[in-house]
Amino acid sequence: MKIVLLERDSVGRDIDVSGYGKYGKVIEYSNTPKELIAERVKDADIVVINKCVMNEETLKDALNLKLIAISATGYDVVDLEYCKKRGIRVANVSNYSTDAVVQHTFALTLYLLEKLPHYDTYVKSGAYGAGDCFSYYGKSFWELAGKTWGIIGMGNIGKKVATIAKAFGCNVIYYSASGNTDLEEYERVSLEDLCRRSDVLSLHCPLSDRTRGIINKQTLSLMKPSAILINVARGPIVKQQDLYDALMNGTIAAAGLDVLEKEPIAADNPLGKIMDSEKLIITPHLAWASTESRTRLVQGVMDNVRDFVEGKDRAWIV
Repeated sequence: MKIVLLERDSVGRDIDVSGYGKYGKVIEYSNTPKELIAERVKDADIVVINKCVMNEETLKDALNLKLIAISATGYDVVDLEYCKKRGIRVANVSNYSTDAVVQHTFALTLYLLEKLPHYDTYVKSGAYGAGDCFSYYGKSFWELAGKTWGIIGMGNIGKKVATIAKAFGCNVIYYSASGNTDLEEYERVSLEDLCRRSDVLSLHCPLSDRTRGIINKQTLSLMKPSAILINVARGPIVKQQDLYDALMNGTIAAAGLDVLEKEPIAADNPLGKIMDSEKLIITPHLAWASTESRTRLVQGVMDNVRDFVEGKDRAWIV
């Protein structure tokens, strides 16, 4: 078996991937631009990908290809109908990053909620040491206890965020974009009510026709001027220009983002102009990427490769 890793660096160089060598000859590429995908997969039996597009254009000459192993949960980069027609198996990995994304959700929230950039700067500037009082609270902040935490996306991540928010003393409400989620322990509300009532609104939903642009000028206008928006789901769920306007106009207080419409951030993204970290914090799509999470992901992909090579009967995507 020839196993080609098209995007070795997508899991980080600190994570060991030598285990693939047990199942065949391994060829590694740090990253693969779209124009080189077809050339690099043409002799492969197995390809391991993250964002590389797998379709007829890139796979038509890969006559030996038998398995596409995705180092992610989502498989929208793969043309499943084409793979089914070709008899190419497709496998993904689920639930490897839940704890990491949940943790990052609260890291972003507490960073903004407690005005940590301001207070850290105050101490390091020497202003605190030059003062005559043991405490300084020049900017107001508030507790999570007693506040309303709204959620869009009650999958594994959303449910765990709800549990922790409740432990902080929050009242948890949620909106079901699909209309299919009904959890008795939390109040299900309309999108309008969710926006009006939430002190913190966090997004954990998949990107779909129902959720694309769901946070926009209209929904943002319904939110409290003290509200915090957290997006650790997918960038296009939030209309970036509308969020920029809402932050600059004081429609909402702050936002914490780990995902953007285009990644890496585009030069023309208006959110990149906001330098005030009390108003906006953006992290580079790392919520999922704890060391433990990436280790689980690689192990999950290796398990998929092992099962395929050993001919184990299991439920493949196709």
